[in-house]
Amino acid sequence: MNVNWRKAKAVLEAVIFASSEPVTVKELSMILALNYETVEQLLAELNEEYLDEQRGIQIKEVAGGFQFVTKPEYADYLEKLKKVPRPSPLSQAALETLAIIAYKQPITRAEIETIRGVRVDSSLTTLLERGLIEEAGRKDGPGRPILYGTTKKFLKYFGLKSLDELPIVDDWILNQQLQIDLTAD
Repeated sequence: MNVNWRKAKAVLEAVIFASSEPVTVKELSMILALNYETVEQLLAELNEEYLDEQRGIQIKEVAGGFQFVTKPEYADYLEKLKKVPRPSPLSQAALETLAIIAYKQPITRAEIETIRGVRVDSSLTTLLERGLIEEAGRKDGPGRPILYGTTKKFLKYFGLKSLDELPIVDDWILNQQLQIDLTAD
């Protein structure tokens, strides 16, 4: 069997990194379409590379599978990380509001509320404070309401180059999904 070792190790690395649970040799064998012995050898070589180099992580066998773990000698630094304040994740309401803005921008608060069927003041405040949305001008019409749009920070937060990379969603599906989510509570 002609195996590209570098690529196989890179795939192993990516799979183990992306998995939230330890990945077994059996699972890795199926993913790479390689036998157990080859996967075990690749894992051993990959782990040697991590142990030989000045790296902060290693691959460790845990609970019958393999996962990335930090090296024990860096525990003091990780303790300091726990003390650094981190923003809490966005609420479901904020995410729904953000999705509407991302797909319908520029859009007013009233238009968002019509789609969601509830007030969005709190969600808008959160999204503005986090820099994920911004005022994008004023709509012509009575009261000249503020228009909202997403920011570069939004793109960075979701790993997008541009809004063109947003998944294609039919307007009807977006509106129906939001109504279903709201009635489910």
